[in-house]
Amino acid sequence: MNIPEIFKNLEYGPAPEGDEQAVAWLDSHARKFGSFIDGDFTKPGKTFATNNPANGKELAQITQSTKADLDRAVKAARKATGPWQALSGFERAKFLYAIARQVQKHARLFAVLETMDNGKPIRESRDVDVPLVARHFYHHAGWAQHIEREFPDHQPYGVCGQVIPWNFPLLMMAWKIAPALAAGNTVVLKPAELTSLTALLFAEICREIGLPAGVVNIVTGNGEVGAAIMEHEGIDKVAFTGSTGVGKAIRKATAGSGKGISLELGGKSPFIVFEDADIDSAVEGLVDAIWFNQGQVCCAGSRLLVQESIEKRFIKKLKARMAKLRVGDPLDKAIDIGAMIAPIQIERVTELMKKGEAEGAIKYQPDGELPADGCYMKPTLFTNVSPANTIASEEVFGPVLVSMSFRTPDEAVALANNSRYGLAASIWSENINLALDIAPRIQSGIVWINSTNQFDAACGFGGYKESGFGREGGKEGMSAYLRPTWETKLKALPATPKPAAPKLFETDGIDRTAKLYIGGKQTRPDGGYARPITGPDGKLIAEVGEGNRKDIRNAVEAARGALGWGSKTAHLRSQILYYMGENLDYRKSEFADRIRAMTGVSAAAAKKEVDQSIERLFAFAGWADKYDGAVHNPPTRSMVVAMVEPIGVIGITAPDEAPLLGAISLLAPAIAMGNTTVLVPSEHAPLAMTDFYQVMDTSDLPGGVVNIVTGEKDSLTKTLVEHDGVDAHFYAGDAAGGKLVEQMSIHNLKQTWTNKGKAIDWTDKAICEGDYFLARTTQVKNVWVPYGA
Repeated sequence: MNIPEIFKNLEYGPAPEGDEQAVAWLDSHARKFGSFIDGDFTKPGKTFATNNPANGKELAQITQSTKADLDRAVKAARKATGPWQALSGFERAKFLYAIARQVQKHARLFAVLETMDNGKPIRESRDVDVPLVARHFYHHAGWAQHIEREFPDHQPYGVCGQVIPWNFPLLMMAWKIAPALAAGNTVVLKPAELTSLTALLFAEICREIGLPAGVVNIVTGNGEVGAAIMEHEGIDKVAFTGSTGVGKAIRKATAGSGKGISLELGGKSPFIVFEDADIDSAVEGLVDAIWFNQGQVCCAGSRLLVQESIEKRFIKKLKARMAKLRVGDPLDKAIDIGAMIAPIQIERVTELMKKGEAEGAIKYQPDGELPADGCYMKPTLFTNVSPANTIASEEVFGPVLVSMSFRTPDEAVALANNSRYGLAASIWSENINLALDIAPRIQSGIVWINSTNQFDAACGFGGYKESGFGREGGKEGMSAYLRPTWETKLKALPATPKPAAPKLFETDGIDRTAKLYIGGKQTRPDGGYARPITGPDGKLIAEVGEGNRKDIRNAVEAARGALGWGSKTAHLRSQILYYMGENLDYRKSEFADRIRAMTGVSAAAAKKEVDQSIERLFAFAGWADKYDGAVHNPPTRSMVVAMVEPIGVIGITAPDEAPLLGAISLLAPAIAMGNTTVLVPSEHAPLAMTDFYQVMDTSDLPGGVVNIVTGEKDSLTKTLVEHDGVDAHFYAGDAAGGKLVEQMSIHNLKQTWTNKGKAIDWTDKAICEGDYFLARTTQVKNVWVPYGA
């Protein structure tokens, strides 16, 4: 073909990337690798093959780590924690900086090895993954030096166990290791069984720069090794990126352990195209959203939602673009779609596509042949898809796009949020007002406007709902590897003495039975039973309704119906909290008498608890319009708006000690930040909170924002935590109860906070009036807004 023909046809010839350096590196290790423990590689033990998915050929043999290997790695990490934390932030920063420089120096080797091991196109490894790896270590070198200033009175967890997936082996490793080391932790990391090579190359860098032995340990092997890391008693904090199913198993396995935990899980992200969008740009964005890394991306834009008025035109352009996508050898720089990770992944994706067709979806794939060898799939589009179709609801994790249409913005939002996942979303519109109106309404941790798959170390990444909790990147990502120093000093919560039971039908002649409070109204319990409340002497004070499963259901429905509270202005929420404090102040002597009667504390102590409860309401009234987000400046021409949003419906199990102050300390930050709540007050001293109904009624608090159900603490808590309509749960009680809350939360992966069976001083303003609980009643959404001509 001559030059004029090339210009006329615009066909791409092969542009292969050389693999000589990567092959030489493999050969230098005789293509057999042990784990990296305590600063050096172990001798290979029992091994398994890691193969090149582009051709099926074996690349190397990787060691299947044993329990003894893991124990040794954890021991090395534990031994290294003291000296590593004793270094100044500047000294730790120098190590992180050195890692970043070495990654840049060996960038091409890392990119080629990543592509050989994973199958992604070399353009993606070279131009996206490796530069972002260096960026994360540079960024966190800065955090290491400034951490004491930005996170006062915090400390690292200690030894962090980290398990990463095979779709971004090197980048996910950087996302985990960089903040952990910057915070002063040491790590034991397991790369994916199918893609361990770049992690082992990274281990060589750690050794070359003189990183202290034991600070980074890398153990290889299958999922059993990952599970052992998550469950190991010597691990203080666990971090996992992978499937939602495994994430749920980890949440259950770590329940009650006291370990820190962050999970970045699956997604089924919507790609929303409005009729005024630049269609050609949106098509190109969609190619990046779903066929980047063969669709093996947790935040892949796998659900196309296109406005009905442009649907036919958009689909026609999309199919034409799909026909031009090149599938082939990922080391060819002219290739768009590389190889899938393994034959088993092709089988899984194929089965889901067959199920989609059986349920009525219409499959389109462009013409053309796939390479004879290797794990390849064509880009695929499904139309005639309903929201209930399996391929529209399940994470396919392959090059498969499903398309649905909508008519109005409200319908687009409803379709976008019709998912158990909530990781990312893309919005395409030339009307920036429309785009910024839709973005806050999408239930996801990331929203890209007129862009997709944008990442940066300065900007948090993570999901809502079953896409997990915790963030990676940004300040919120750093906070995931730190904990308040006071948490480590708490003592065990003493057992709550049960009051003496009164005689059956005991009364002083006047019935005093407090009802439940649901939807802004006092209501009788569904079961028709009441429970006696006695003083320390066993004398009956009053009775309260005995709430049951149906009462909890009604309360959750009322709370979900009141979620518009989160869209009210922060000033309005602040004003109502001030009203509540003011109205409680009017009746403080009455509340003090009630607390004294239930608990037997002195008059001075009861008065102090009420006074502090009033002060706490005022404190969070003051926070309501001040605890807000930030604007980040990534290296790209974008501004990233970090929006602080309410979680949704929060269940609260209040402590038995300090029955008014403890409940207010958990309730006030939740409603200040725009959440609605279902509260179970102290089982033995609930009357302070049933008296509080009238305070709320006279403070203009909308019905359903606070719902209160009295009764048996553990039974009501179990029902609340298991309810899919509850998005988070706070539990103050014994260690066994806290463990059950964490175990029962796995169904919809709701966020939880428990006191871990420790005694919290509810009078401590530093703990209970600051951002500790504000952070736990909110989640951060990062909205990417590109700018410039």
